[in-house]
Amino acid sequence: MISKVATLLLDRVSMFEFGVVCEVFGIDRIEYGVPAFDFRICGIRPGEPLTSVTPGLTLSAGYGLDALRDADLVVVPPPGAQSGFPEEALDAVRAAAEAGATVLSLCSGAFLLGEAGLLDGRKCTTHWGYVQELADRFPTAVVDPDVLFVDEGNLVTSAGTAAGIDACLHVVRRELGSAVANTIARRMVVPPQRDGGQRQFIEQPVVACTSDSLSVTMAWMSENLDLPHTVDELAARSSMSTRTFARKFAAETGTTPVKWLTTQRVLYARQLLEGTDLGLEAISRRTGFGSGALLRHHFNRVVGVAPGDYRRRFGCHTAELTQ
Repeated sequence: MISKVATLLLDRVSMFEFGVVCEVFGIDRIEYGVPAFDFRICGIRPGEPLTSVTPGLTLSAGYGLDALRDADLVVVPPPGAQSGFPEEALDAVRAAAEAGATVLSLCSGAFLLGEAGLLDGRKCTTHWGYVQELADRFPTAVVDPDVLFVDEGNLVTSAGTAAGIDACLHVVRRELGSAVANTIARRMVVPPQRDGGQRQFIEQPVVACTSDSLSVTMAWMSENLDLPHTVDELAARSSMSTRTFARKFAAETGTTPVKWLTTQRVLYARQLLEGTDLGLEAISRRTGFGSGALLRHHFNRVVGVAPGDYRRRFGCHTAELTQ
């Protein structure tokens, strides 16, 4: 069980994620049946004003780094940078982990854990915009770009911004039970647990192509997603043999024609789910999947959530997804 919670406050802290930590662990909710946390905001020099990413706003920590030592949970919100963290902060977080604390990072706070050596050989995540940089900087870390958070026992890392809420509530649920987590979530007016991962929030770009012959064919495919396509037919349209077409396509795009086509169909389905009230079968016909079942299968695989859930979260129309 967690009782003592310490959060690390460094210069240029991100206010949203820092606020999430304070909201989940720093508010007295005893009257609602939530156990009180010994909550500490810790900094290198207590009382010294620190800037935030919000212009004109400064904060100061009430505790020094020594208050991390006996914490059950150490939370690291985004520190405003991805490198060059103060050595004393790295040492304090590392020492707390060695003393048995669970360490939780929010968004780009994972980079501080990486510099502290806590991600070596561990599964982790961060904001989808930083996952490649995290993987490059810490090659022994196993970075999952799709999930909202990763629980590795004494190491929990979350994806960007609002995923910090999911990770914090998950730790509460894991340590104190669903009833306590649900109570905190209800007071925050947020779902106690969200489905899916951060793939649903990533804008997937169309792969660029420098080959003129392939560009024309790919443009035609994009404009005719509702039609059936075969590799033989696409190769003939490009005036190539099937083998040459497949080889050049893979060299240009990094994937196969079938996989590329499926991804473009899913991207078009996302647009239709966001901007229209078309039913599932109508969308499946327009995107070339042919059936709602096939659309569901590929959409869930690529985006990480079902089409109906995606429309409820991102659609500008209120209609439910009908057959």
